[in-house]
Amino acid sequence: MPEKTEVTVSDNTVMVKGPLGELKRSIHPVIEVKVEGNQVTLVPRKETAESSALWGTSAAHLTNMVKGVNTPFEKKLILEGIGYKSEVSGNHINFALGFSHPVLVEILAGLKVVAEKNVITISGSDKELVGSFAAKIRALKKPEPYKGKGMRYSDETIRRKQGKKSV
Repeated sequence: MPEKTEVTVSDNTVMVKGPLGELKRSIHPVIEVKVEGNQVTLVPRKETAESSALWGTSAAHLTNMVKGVNTPFEKKLILEGIGYKSEVSGNHINFALGFSHPVLVEILAGLKVVAEKNVITISGSDKELVGSFAAKIRALKKPEPYKGKGMRYSDETIRRKQGKKSV
């Protein structure tokens, strides 16, 4: 465990506090969470297929919670296309995506969104929340394979298709 990070367990709920906030998550009752000094251990109560699957998943969730309260998770989306714009105003993101109307998306609590030029940066301490919000925004205008217009992740590559051939 890093310094300035506290983990507390009550019933099946794990709460992690750190410099960037606190996160709560309920762990399945098949998994037992023990906090001993500077270490957190997860142990299945019974050896079953379900408990072994939940064991690794719970450990990954706990690791992400500890990382998130110390350094924020970040996703970047790139908006490509003529006339496609994005701007943050208050707790909403305003998109011009080639539709006849602007698209307003409300920013969820616990997330910080910055839109510069055509790069949208989403950051927050909850990895699951950051990823799902980025996917929700990307779904508004997915990249198309012919010209590459649309919204894509910064590390995503779009396979381009060849257009119609003239005879």
